[in-house]
Amino acid sequence: MELRQLEYFVHAAEKLHFTEAAAAAFITQSTLSQQIKNLEEELGMLLFDRIGKQVRLTEAGQVFLSHAKKILLNVKKAKQAITDLNTLVTGELKIGVSYVFTSRILPSLTSFSAKYPGINIHLEYGPSEELDKKLRASELDLILAFHNKGVDDNLELQPLFRSNIVMVVSKKNKLSELKSVTLKELSQFELILPAAGFSSREFINEVFKKNKIQPKIKMDVNDMHALLSLLKNSDMVGVINEKALGGWDELSAVPIANKSLTRQSFIIWQKDVYRKKAALLFAEELLNKQE
Repeated sequence: MELRQLEYFVHAAEKLHFTEAAAAAFITQSTLSQQIKNLEEELGMLLFDRIGKQVRLTEAGQVFLSHAKKILLNVKKAKQAITDLNTLVTGELKIGVSYVFTSRILPSLTSFSAKYPGINIHLEYGPSEELDKKLRASELDLILAFHNKGVDDNLELQPLFRSNIVMVVSKKNKLSELKSVTLKELSQFELILPAAGFSSREFINEVFKKNKIQPKIKMDVNDMHALLSLLKNSDMVGVINEKALGGWDELSAVPIANKSLTRQSFIIWQKDVYRKKAALLFAEELLNKQE
């Protein structure tokens, strides 16, 4: 079994069309067909059902696809490890970021880029749930987020800063004059919250549920910038992470009384996988900025 056979197989499995797969792999259709046939003979099972010009994965093909992708990914990581050892720090660094981290990450990105100009940085914002999935699929090298769950055998959590969940309103709103607000009082307001998929929303839902309070949710928004803009320009009431307010001077944070609503943020890694030298250097830069 050769790596190129696995590559051809993955192309064919993704395209479900041998001619298109061959073009994607920059080989002829006959070469791809022969290599997949050789692979099937070695495995002793058909990987594809051929139906005219179309193909579809057999049950064996579906099982083999996940393993083939893992093998190719591990080979890519091994090559990256050798590159890191033999060259100056170069390549690509993929970082997933929750919106809350904007004010925290920008100084680190600036200084890191100045120190390591050979590294191309891909910064992806999104809800924690979405970023978590991409990290587990090795589409991201690390993510910066809050984490609601307990021990996870597949992830390693490196602590960063702590932050409170607060009520947020425009400074023009009379509620901004409050020293604090209770959960019961919050339940009387029509609320705008982060949408499902944001870890803060999961946390807020759990707090209301635990205290047997049914909130009046008027709106949920899957973009934090849009949510904050709505709060800024209206009398709406939000419940979000206080650190998300960095740079939003027109908004006021009101503490939620008598409740422990502090959350811990983390640098989150996949456990037991190779970490790029660039990722380790960036984490070090970020941690130094926190001090």
